[in-house]
Amino acid sequence: MSRIGIKQLKLESDVTVEIQDKKMVIKGSLGELEVAIPHGIQVKNTDGILAVTRVNESRSSRELHGTVRKLLENAVIGVSKGFEKRLDLIGIGYRASIEDGTLTLLVGYTHPVKLVVPEAISARVEKNTIVLNSYNKIQLGEFAANIRKVRSPEPYKGKGIRYAGEIVRLKAGKAVKTGA
Repeated sequence: MSRIGIKQLKLESDVTVEIQDKKMVIKGSLGELEVAIPHGIQVKNTDGILAVTRVNESRSSRELHGTVRKLLENAVIGVSKGFEKRLDLIGIGYRASIEDGTLTLLVGYTHPVKLVVPEAISARVEKNTIVLNSYNKIQLGEFAANIRKVRSPEPYKGKGIRYAGEIVRLKAGKAVKTGA
């Protein structure tokens, strides 16, 4: 039995759910998301409480039970409260700016790196921190990973783009030869 899948999901007051044949449409104050319901999983809405159950005990149904419930939970939280990710720019001269939906990064390359911010994501820059907000957790995580991939933290000085709170283990430098 899935420990996560058996938990019921309580809906916020401003969230509405429509169950269609193989997908659920979740609407809230911040936006609208669709979650695909795979074969072997059934979702019931009873007085604002979602219950995810398995139709049968096949291996695929057992594997997807908790996953579908967590995807639904992320969608409900996203359309009601939203998600936030912060990325820190660590390094001398590393800067970021946003103009017309394009994030421009100056992170030690000979040219500025430009990334188009998806429509579902709002971005702003506070000093050397990029703050991303969205109702779609999957899209937010992918875009944050793409930003981090531009200049991931290097292991000797820790310079690069990292998630806020991420701990980068630093290696010792080259050993100096003594004597002669």
